[in-house]
Amino acid sequence: MAVANKKETKTAKKTDPLVSVAEGAAKAKSNGVKKAKAKYPRETYMYWYESMQLMRKFEEKAGQLYGQQKIRGFCHLYIGQEACAAGAVTALTKEDKFITAYRDHAHPLALGTSPNAVMAELFAKATGVSKGKGGSMHIFDRNVNFVGGHGIVGGQIPLGAGIAFAEKYKGTKNLCICYMGDGAVRQGALHEAFNMAMLWKLPVIFCIENNGYAMGTSVSRTSNVTDLYTLGEAYDMPSEPVNGMDVEAIHEAVSRAADRARNGEGPTLLEMRTYRYKGHSMSDPQKYRTREEVEQWRLQDPIELVRKTILDNKMATEDELAAIDEKVKGQVDESVRFAEESPYPDPSEAFKDVYAEPNYPFIMD
Repeated sequence: MAVANKKETKTAKKTDPLVSVAEGAAKAKSNGVKKAKAKYPRETYMYWYESMQLMRKFEEKAGQLYGQQKIRGFCHLYIGQEACAAGAVTALTKEDKFITAYRDHAHPLALGTSPNAVMAELFAKATGVSKGKGGSMHIFDRNVNFVGGHGIVGGQIPLGAGIAFAEKYKGTKNLCICYMGDGAVRQGALHEAFNMAMLWKLPVIFCIENNGYAMGTSVSRTSNVTDLYTLGEAYDMPSEPVNGMDVEAIHEAVSRAADRARNGEGPTLLEMRTYRYKGHSMSDPQKYRTREEVEQWRLQDPIELVRKTILDNKMATEDELAAIDEKVKGQVDESVRFAEESPYPDPSEAFKDVYAEPNYPFIMD
């Protein structure tokens, strides 16, 4: 009887995460006249604003260039989800590792990768951060501990656990934060990775960036469990939902998870309830959602929320924020110029960087 009662307690009411956060957006509009209270130092808010603006303007430009056929292949934009990356960066250290799926332009930008190198990679140029060999979906930068950029749905989840295992094996206090989309939670590898991470108490933070749609299919149509954070309960993994449009909330949730990981308490599952303002990819006609739904979510734009906090607390003036906007525009424009003027890789480069060892004995000429 006790076991049955426990199960009943854990059975959460089936809710639609998109509706719950979107209702919060409508409430945010009605509360728009209220002063936003600052919780953190000025430097933190200014970093969040500039970092998220760089992500936003970079992605907007990438979308334009894709339409001009200067960027080819697959291209998945991060517009609307910027808080999920920016809030995590301020909660972690430079020694921690980041890994994500194929919506991967923004994370390295938040970590400090040059916009020139990211844009050149989208152009498939030799000066790209992956030497023009990865393109939009396979961006890597060891200099900032960004471990990709992975095109296989859910493929990065066991890799994230493996990176965390390596850190624990080496005896460091570093951790790995592993991002995935809501569609990836239906992959079997997730459950294998969750089980091993909890069994070995690996220092990994699993983050579901739940933007409501796996490509064009809503969470409620693909999962009996719509409160995705509860998937961690099967493994007794600490799990919680987070407002993915609120960079402060992301920072705080990741900070709590990082403390657990560094104290040897193992992994955490965070469901970051966010929204993408653009399609799944550049070829997405977005017929599965209404314009009104998108506009409702825009009421809770993470950049505008930070902007309001900065202005309400007199951390910067309108002119100072405009100067940041102009700086970001210049960075993005320079990245396009750099990418356009850079050369394509020599065909011989296709056979390099396949193995870590340049003299790997099984390479056949």
